[in-house]
Amino acid sequence: MGFLVVFSLVVALAALGVAALGLLRAPVLGDDVEALPEDVLGLRQEVAALRAEAAGAIRHLGIVRYDAFASGGPSVGGRLSWSLALLDDSGDGVVLTAIHGRSEARSYAKSIAGWSCEQALSPEEEQAVGEAKPVTAP
Repeated sequence: MGFLVVFSLVVALAALGVAALGLLRAPVLGDDVEALPEDVLGLRQEVAALRAEAAGAIRHLGIVRYDAFASGGPSVGGRLSWSLALLDDSGDGVVLTAIHGRSEARSYAKSIAGWSCEQALSPEEEQAVGEAKPVTAP
């Protein structure tokens, strides 16, 4: 039993030595970009390109469902009307609105640039844009 303990200790020390040697030989990656291996530089460039490409993708969504014809009386539309904001990181995109009534449905699309619209937005459309806007940490 004592031999097994001593043998395990020797193996553990040898593994620790090999790990320490590996750390000593590993390059230290700091702010010096020129010292980075070429494959790491390529990966960083690829990640930067993917981030730039994703910035223009629709990533922020906000949806509001409502009864467009509720005015204190009985519900006519049954909360079937909706406004949907589809925006990218810059707040550019579109707000789609569908208003459903008892006998007809209408749909609208309004362009959004920089989280705002040149056309007047309904309160529900403003709410959808607000829900799509990312919350920034203080």
